[in-house]
Amino acid sequence: MSISATVTETPRTVTPETIPAASAHRLSELDVLESEAIHIIREVVAEFERPVLLFSGGKDSVVVLHLAAKAFWPGKVPFSLLHVDTGHNFPEVLAFRDATVERLGVRLEVARVEDYIADGRLAERADGTRNPLQTLPLLDAIAAGRHDAVFGGARRDEDKARAKERILSLRDEFGQWDPRNQRPELWNLYNGRHTVGQHVRAFPISNWTELNVWRYIERENIALPPLYYAHERDVYRRDGMWRAVGPVSEPRPTETVERRTVRYRTVGDMSCTGAVDSDATHVNDVVREVAVSTITERGATRADDRISEAAMEDRKKEGYF
Repeated sequence: MSISATVTETPRTVTPETIPAASAHRLSELDVLESEAIHIIREVVAEFERPVLLFSGGKDSVVVLHLAAKAFWPGKVPFSLLHVDTGHNFPEVLAFRDATVERLGVRLEVARVEDYIADGRLAERADGTRNPLQTLPLLDAIAAGRHDAVFGGARRDEDKARAKERILSLRDEFGQWDPRNQRPELWNLYNGRHTVGQHVRAFPISNWTELNVWRYIERENIALPPLYYAHERDVYRRDGMWRAVGPVSEPRPTETVERRTVRYRTVGDMSCTGAVDSDATHVNDVVREVAVSTITERGATRADDRISEAAMEDRKKEGYF
């Protein structure tokens, strides 16, 4: 028996009251980025035995630590922090680092470049900067701690070398990065397989921009070192940047010291990081300032990235981030 019938229905009028609550809710951009980052952090902790977070006290590593705290709340962050201390850090950043460690009750591992210079494993550079000297202490600390995954706050928008990175970046037995030996990452599936001696660098905020970071800091009310906000400081002009006057950053006889209101977009060593003129004293001021910027923070204020066209690429291949 065949049945041929036509059933028609009168379309319902769609009003806000008839839309299911789940359909009406839309995640903001920050919610999506936060969810992705927390997923990555949880995946790494579940898959690896001894992860560690590279923590400098800079805004990106502070945000990653904040995300980790949210990911495992009400428990504690289930991994330690690692700082490669060059000896040229801003005192304000070190004070912030130590206060953060105490507040969260996490373990801090410190690898000191100064120790390597003292015993001859490393030598001071002619240009005075120590940032390029961080690789060996970092790799030694990873090996000593038997860390099979290292979280970092690198973002793809910072530099073209970092734009090539996977979320999980495989490093070989020597800690080096080979672009031909990276895995595809599809549908938020991350392959952490590695052999003995290898490890993985994990970048939870890889897809964030500088503006995303600052909007998230504003939304979450995240504390930062005071260097990130406008303050008065003695500076001098070198290579188009305002460099701070300090024991490891002395002006040359031809360079004039000025008292200016500046802030830092990124926090590296005093010997290689420049400040920018700014009157942004609060986080919402910084958000507006970053929103109209046309150059990344590393491109604007990091002398160590100007050593060569491929400075970041070279350091990454050798084993740094």
